[in-house]
Amino acid sequence: MPFIHERAALYAVMDQFMEAIVARDPGRLRWADDVRSTENNVALMIGDGLWGTATGRGDYDLRFADVRTGHVGLFTTVIETVEESAITFRLGVDPSGAINEVEVLVVRDSDEALKFPNPRFERKPIMEAFVPEAERMSRERLLTIADGYFNTLEQNDGQIFTRFHPDCNRVENGVQTTNNPDFILPIAGLPCEEQFKLGWYRYDDRLRGRRYPLIDEERGLVMAYGFIDHCGRLAEYTLTNGEHVSSLIRRPHTFYLAELFKIEDGALRQIEANFITVPYHMPSPWDRP
Repeated sequence: MPFIHERAALYAVMDQFMEAIVARDPGRLRWADDVRSTENNVALMIGDGLWGTATGRGDYDLRFADVRTGHVGLFTTVIETVEESAITFRLGVDPSGAINEVEVLVVRDSDEALKFPNPRFERKPIMEAFVPEAERMSRERLLTIADGYFNTLEQNDGQIFTRFHPDCNRVENGVQTTNNPDFILPIAGLPCEEQFKLGWYRYDDRLRGRRYPLIDEERGLVMAYGFIDHCGRLAEYTLTNGEHVSSLIRRPHTFYLAELFKIEDGALRQIEANFITVPYHMPSPWDRP
């Protein structure tokens, strides 16, 4: 029987994939003849990397699917012996039901200089909610709103190139970084749009390599990948409220990110992101044809 790109079928492939990861047995899965696979932006053979170290996974399970293109994504946590890490998976599934793409981003805190304290991996009903059919937006419009977030973040000077919902929140590497005055940076106490209106993220010089491989129209979700480059040249700058601040990053530096945008009423309602440090200006294996 031919495989059908339905939500339940794509979720079943992801479940089988996760069971195989924990069992460290890629032989359990159906693979396409030509498979592209990366872990933390490096091309790896199936069976390498996480396949040899995973010992379990956490309860967090934020999943989504693009039934038009046959992609399925998952934000969860993975356990490698004694360390539990935030992780994002994306699988491409061909019309026969075989996996032809695997993209993994795992935030191993032991490898990171920037560690977000006290991560909490909790369900977010707003991310799981389906949009009433009459209120669903086109793929093109969803993509425009998500890309506008990156345009706002790049060289952030207070201009807004997207729409933010009044109740917008952002979670990064398991930690809420908006409306959270307890976070290590004072800017985190502000809502989404107010942070950007201040121009706090001026040191984010480039938001490049943007890719949007998965759009879940039924739930108003856009999955994105990209890189944030910091040239490290900016020392001091002035916020739009007149406050003078120092740049947090004074060296060439790059983040590789996986980001999920929930769009509600034509505005960004919730953002989930995992990111890691990679070599400065590192290219992506996914950029090739």
